[in-house]
Amino acid sequence: MEQLKAADLRHVLVFSDGLAVNGSKLAAGLNGYGVTVTGGLAADGPRFERTWVIGNAPARAGCVVIVGLYGDIAAKTGSAAGWQEFGAERIVTKSAGNVVTEIDNQPALSLYKRYLGELAKDLPGSGLRFPLSIRTNKHEPSIIRTMLAVDEAAQSLTFAGDVPQGSLCKLMRTEISSLIDSAGSAAEQAKLTTDKPTLCLVVTCVGRRLVLGQLTEDELAIVETTLGPNATLAGFYSYGELAPFSDVLHCRLHNQTMTLTTLQDKAPC
Repeated sequence: MEQLKAADLRHVLVFSDGLAVNGSKLAAGLNGYGVTVTGGLAADGPRFERTWVIGNAPARAGCVVIVGLYGDIAAKTGSAAGWQEFGAERIVTKSAGNVVTEIDNQPALSLYKRYLGELAKDLPGSGLRFPLSIRTNKHEPSIIRTMLAVDEAAQSLTFAGDVPQGSLCKLMRTEISSLIDSAGSAAEQAKLTTDKPTLCLVVTCVGRRLVLGQLTEDELAIVETTLGPNATLAGFYSYGELAPFSDVLHCRLHNQTMTLTTLQDKAPC
């Protein structure tokens, strides 16, 4: 970010390894430069084996690529989830960074498996269908966290971003209609006001794709319809999305969202 600093820097795009990076700490390092930041963490479907990024070199793991956009460029972002909380609200009683060991003083993995039932045998992949909502107190909005790994010996869960000890948490689930509607909401947030050609970077969580199945195209179709015929879409499925909350400049790590960045040339025709 220091290398990108310039008076005409308008927006920053971030493409990160999805398994070797703590997304919360990555987002924190991107803030404080007076510019909006969006992007995401690369994914490997439900396999959780290897992710990679390309930047001025062959594809490789363990790296982050940051792209600065300068000059007469308009950039707008939108992010929405469409997941609902269920079950009792619990307390994260033991965690360090993005690793949760105990929830309500019980082994975190054991508790999680009880909720998943038969699906527990497919962890960590099946965990994408049941993310965790967390908040540090009852007065702040919840953030969704996606599971990346489990440790049977430690009975712990590893998430795509930090889960602070003492946080309030609930399991989440969704319906197909909610996911598609939330994609439309993200597009409304990101829609630019002019009819110029628009590039839309789409970063959507791989967990959404697993739930949508054959209806995956519907999530993209509602974005295309909302943004209009002058928009061109490109993007990837992720293990974490980077975007501000609403109009706040501060970049945060999100999970299980559809996150959009729209870009237009502001130069006179």
